[in-house]
Amino acid sequence: MSTHRDPAVLVLEDGTCLRGRAFAARGTALGEAVFVTAMTGYQETLTDPSYHRQIVIQTAPHIGNTGVNDADDESLRYWVAGYVVRDAARRASSWRATEGLEERLERLGIVGISDVDTRQLTLHLRERGAMRMGIFSGPDARMGTEQMARIVREAPAMTGAQLAEDVSADEPYVVPAVGEKRFTVAAYDLGIKAMTPRQLAERGMEVHVVPADYPFEKLAELRPDGVFFSNGPGDPQTAWTQIEVLRQVLAARIPFFGICFGNQLLGRALGFGTYKLPFGHRGTNQPVLDTQTGRVEITSQNHGFAVDAPLREVVQAPADPDFGRVEVSHIGLNDDVVEGLRCLDIPAFSVQFHPESAAGPHDSRHLFDRFADLMAAAAR
Repeated sequence: MSTHRDPAVLVLEDGTCLRGRAFAARGTALGEAVFVTAMTGYQETLTDPSYHRQIVIQTAPHIGNTGVNDADDESLRYWVAGYVVRDAARRASSWRATEGLEERLERLGIVGISDVDTRQLTLHLRERGAMRMGIFSGPDARMGTEQMARIVREAPAMTGAQLAEDVSADEPYVVPAVGEKRFTVAAYDLGIKAMTPRQLAERGMEVHVVPADYPFEKLAELRPDGVFFSNGPGDPQTAWTQIEVLRQVLAARIPFFGICFGNQLLGRALGFGTYKLPFGHRGTNQPVLDTQTGRVEITSQNHGFAVDAPLREVVQAPADPDFGRVEVSHIGLNDDVVEGLRCLDIPAFSVQFHPESAAGPHDSRHLFDRFADLMAAAAR
């Protein structure tokens, strides 16, 4: 691990330039700039496939103090395109640590920057909206800022990006049920986190994790009691393969549960639109109202797109009258964004947040029990 903090430059596509010190690998990182408001759980953030092609800005000022370990990864890869921190820890201090954060990021070739004002950067993105960003260090930091800005503006945008296939498993695999098997579930890996099939398995579900492009014909051969769509990166309007599969699932009345990207795909399958949020929701402290119970849950979130559906009213699914009535089940209390959908005439529901909560509060893990109840009711 390099201990010399040579200069690094951060450039946004609007020309904003911040100077700091190189962190982890040297070179150039390009991606969408996103800020994460979680105070803990940076290892889970770094290994979340939903951050594919994004440069993560940590709003918590001190990062790396607990190092990294071999137990908390949420996937087999560190997915972030780049990493921005204010104060990088000089050493790891945790009995669980097997490696320092910077040491691991450098070994994996992830370019970062430290010693920048992440608060200023976050406020700028909140005011101007999401945009592309670049980090330049090592010899690349000697380029002129105009050249850097041109490189950033030439990078692909997140709108219109089809990324679920990039992060999905190549082949199906099975996570056995814990204890007595109650159900068989087909879980589409659109960027699934490791904690999700564990939560399903702990409720007696044998989880068949399948690739993003798994056709409905093969799905039907599994004879699943339920179908699950995971979180994942990219623009939901590009996911026509998954949307078509989901429409067949809904038509067959197979119980369905979706989270995050899966919520957006349920929305599109039902005939609602989706749109890009100004700066997204990312962190473990997002308040959400359950419209049925009136309960407010603090949730873990990571999304830049949302479903466009009417709040506080029951409507007919626009795509197909056979899908029946739909209502928004959860609402984000910070900005009234749709945070969940509930079908009233077919066995399907979804939420925009992450009930597996790794890392994050455990307020919403009961939704996995709700999925089990939905499958049990359908089997009667």
